[in-house]
Amino acid sequence: MRFMMLMIPAVYQGEKGRQAKADFAPPAEAVERMMKYNEELAKAGVLVSLDGLQPPASGARISFSGGKVRVTDGPFTESKEVLGGYWMINVKSREEAIEWAKRVPADDGDVIEVRQVAEIEDWPEDARNAAKNLVVEEAVRRHGKS
Repeated sequence: MRFMMLMIPAVYQGEKGRQAKADFAPPAEAVERMMKYNEELAKAGVLVSLDGLQPPASGARISFSGGKVRVTDGPFTESKEVLGGYWMINVKSREEAIEWAKRVPADDGDVIEVRQVAEIEDWPEDARNAAKNLVVEEAVRRHGKS
């Protein structure tokens, strides 16, 4: 079962007076702790992929309403939860995914959200048929979906 662990860092939320600017970079000791954790995931054979994201100040949101598209440049002051990165893991259960999430070397105020990947095979037949797309299926295969 694949799960995505979403990192929601306090520094992106403005928690406790902290706010990441567009040029934010984590301190070296935090990076070192995270790299050790990432290595544990890899050695355990559960890591599928991972990435960190640039701060919200450098992002953009595209919203759709009433047939119109609106682009809003970051930072997103109205947001309470902004992603800072993710891990995609392949484990046997939700409980195992939660156990891995509990081991993240997070800072005070950080949040990890664990979400199971929706597998097309679990959908009703009509939805599976509507999702058939050979180009997408090949791209997924090339990128190592388990």
